[in-house]
Amino acid sequence: MKAITKSQGLRLERVRASKQYQGGTFRNASGATPDLKGNTFATMGEYFAGGQQRKPPGLLPSTSPLAGWAQAPDSGLRLTWLGHSTVLIELDGARVLTDPVWGERISPVKLVGPKRFQPAPVELEKLPDLDAVVVSHDHYDHLDKPSIQKLAKRDVPFFTSLGVGAHLEKYGVPPERITELDWWETAKVPNTDVVITAAPSQHFSGRGLADRNHTLWSSFIVKGPKHSTFFSGDTGLTEEYREIRERIGPFDAVLLEIGAFHESWGQIHLGPKNALEALKLLGGGLLLPVHWGTFNLALHAWDEPAETMFELAPKCGANVMMPILGAPTEPHRYEGLDPWWRNVKALDEVAGRQPALTRHRHSGR
Repeated sequence: MKAITKSQGLRLERVRASKQYQGGTFRNASGATPDLKGNTFATMGEYFAGGQQRKPPGLLPSTSPLAGWAQAPDSGLRLTWLGHSTVLIELDGARVLTDPVWGERISPVKLVGPKRFQPAPVELEKLPDLDAVVVSHDHYDHLDKPSIQKLAKRDVPFFTSLGVGAHLEKYGVPPERITELDWWETAKVPNTDVVITAAPSQHFSGRGLADRNHTLWSSFIVKGPKHSTFFSGDTGLTEEYREIRERIGPFDAVLLEIGAFHESWGQIHLGPKNALEALKLLGGGLLLPVHWGTFNLALHAWDEPAETMFELAPKCGANVMMPILGAPTEPHRYEGLDPWWRNVKALDEVAGRQPALTRHRHSGR
């Protein structure tokens, strides 16, 4: 498959000037790379032979956020998880949407590729007015063409990593509304007191076989006069998080990926255990786990990220918030972990048969 698009002109100049760009591609500071060749046959065998239930037997509980969004958050900070890595951050009067994905498949092909097993709790068209959209990198489960095309019709600025702006422009976003950032660069959100900063992450990029690492991947900090939120995008565990804490922290809320992990992908994805380690490096704060509960992208059971986090967080003394899908939640009002994902509406139950049991390793709680 050919590369979807490439940076040109000023975008290309900025790409080439980046310290992360070496030898024609972007690289992680640690030198980490995804081991996609050495583990292919092992992971394929595990995929086809594994007994894990990678999709829930029915729909997960969710709620419409519209009534909650109708009123501003009392504390000035509210988070609404809308599935996978899509979160509406309401912070000091600004609304910032991260990695918007409403598409049915995260794939270059409409009829093939990972299909969502959980619908978004609200239609994209019903989102309130936005002040900014953040796109962390160009993988299909973070840069979703149908969603970008719809958001492009709104008068909202986009903030993204170096090189990704070419994709956004191709999908209809006017170039004057696109701000590309290198690591440690900051830009102000128009008509607000909020700034957005791109920071290091440890991942890779590409939407085809010919464009691997031609664009940058980043984490992002959304910071206002009173509150600050960290969004990981996709990443493995990296010591650069310590530097992020020292240069930009502390954070009121930390959004970290916990799903789609595997032991052979440890350098490019966190998973729940490494997410808790990353939280320590970042200096703590409230953790909102993301990147799970929407697509079948890994070899583990669909609920393993949530179950593992539910088990480990209290032991680590971590402050973790896992609200139901679509629930606008102010951190200071969150009342503690509740395994709501266990209340799956089983398809067999709808049909009047004996409901299928979802695997729970920690069913005693």
